Amino acid sequence: MHSWQIQEAKARISEVVKCAQNQGPQEITLHGKPVAVLVSCETYDRLAHRSDSLLEFMHRSPLYGLEEIEFVRDQSLTREVEL
Repeated sequence: MHSWQIQEAKARISEVVKCAQNQGPQEITLHGKPVAVLVSCETYDRLAHRSDSLLEFMHRSPLYGLEEIEFVRDQSLTREVEL
């Protein structure tokens, strides 16, 4: 991931955006510390807009449909909690 100082990123925003599209996420720093990451719309959509339900996610599991899986429930007593 390429790192840009915030002043440089502001001055070269078109280049930063093109790099995000073609090379992947671009890190932006302020006083040498990472503060933001610029990603392409495609990457953002992939990361943020997961439309699958939990059921669909579980159906994609490599374990889906296996009948020899045994789930063991913890039979220990509950612990006391002060409220």
